[in-house]
Amino acid sequence: MLRGGQVDVAIIQASQVSRSGDFTHWTTSETPGLFGPGFAVDLAAGARRVIAMMLHSRDDGSPNIVPVCSNPIDGVGFVDLIVTDIAVINVTASGLELLEVAAGWRADDVIALTGAQLAVSPNLREIAFNLSDLKSPRLKTSEKVFASGLHALSDLPDGAIVMIDGFAGPGGTPHYLLTSLRDHGAKNLTIISNTAGIARVVNFGTPPGKQAIDHTILIDNQQVKKAIASYPVSPSASRPTAFELAYRRGEVELELVPQGTLAERLRAGGAGVAAFYTPTGVGTLISEGKETRVIDGKEYVLEEALRADFCIIRGHKADTLGNVVYKGTSRNFNSVMAPSADITVVEVDELVEPGKLDPEAIITPGIYVNRIVIRPSDFSPYE
Repeated sequence: MLRGGQVDVAIIQASQVSRSGDFTHWTTSETPGLFGPGFAVDLAAGARRVIAMMLHSRDDGSPNIVPVCSNPIDGVGFVDLIVTDIAVINVTASGLELLEVAAGWRADDVIALTGAQLAVSPNLREIAFNLSDLKSPRLKTSEKVFASGLHALSDLPDGAIVMIDGFAGPGGTPHYLLTSLRDHGAKNLTIISNTAGIARVVNFGTPPGKQAIDHTILIDNQQVKKAIASYPVSPSASRPTAFELAYRRGEVELELVPQGTLAERLRAGGAGVAAFYTPTGVGTLISEGKETRVIDGKEYVLEEALRADFCIIRGHKADTLGNVVYKGTSRNFNSVMAPSADITVVEVDELVEPGKLDPEAIITPGIYVNRIVIRPSDFSPYE
């Protein structure tokens, strides 16, 4: 969650903070000669905003806020705000700025106890402890619930990268959101999916006389410019997919990815891992133009993580916080895609209040889900 950029604010306990926002965690200070950064390294590197909580001075009176940290640094330039027992200090590109002082303290007193140069804010005030006086927006759980798929995707722009769940058959495919995306009409999309739409030609579980809704509806609507997929072709040469035909006409591009590599590239994108080495595809067309490396006598190819602007997935149940439960094998790529997009939209059959889902059954935590849509009861995944 941290490496993937899902955390807004992290609060760390620091023993030293420099004028540029470098910090040393308290464990390193308390265990001389033993470097012990602890979880603070992950917290600082992954959160969008880092607040350091600390004593302003050591027991001997020496400052904990210094020009340069004297102990090994656990994070370089990560601290945005310092909160001590006597002051609140902002860390800016130009240096440190005193924002608040504790009751009974003056700016000059705090400056005298600070090892680094400290500017005073023109709006300096006393620290407020009554949190009810602070005006800040509160997140309402209902803000994640959207009235329709079209509403949930209304801000998806032309040229977006979109992850779409699904395997070979209809299970796990966000059919309702696919039709919403088609009706929305965004063009020049790059889609990331296991297939580029083969449910319509393989007919797994499809009632006689019906066609499954899959990526085909986006291809036919000329919304896709590129697919990143593992299995974009039909298993039958006599029944090509819409994507195959468009590719042969030169209307779409394709980046072919082995299925296991696709799953790992998705997982890495959600975990904030930029790239990884894998033996899959070495010496084949898959590895052409990619960096390779020999590790323990075996050759590996470097594969980059995948992230998207939007992700549309299919769940069975969700609560209003966005915690999702899947149904059987419909889970497939949902759980690795959800953390890997800037905006993840899930369609579900049922929406419940927080606490109504079995915690052991929740696969995708709500922190990864931005928008929820209930699939209409009269909606059919077939045309």
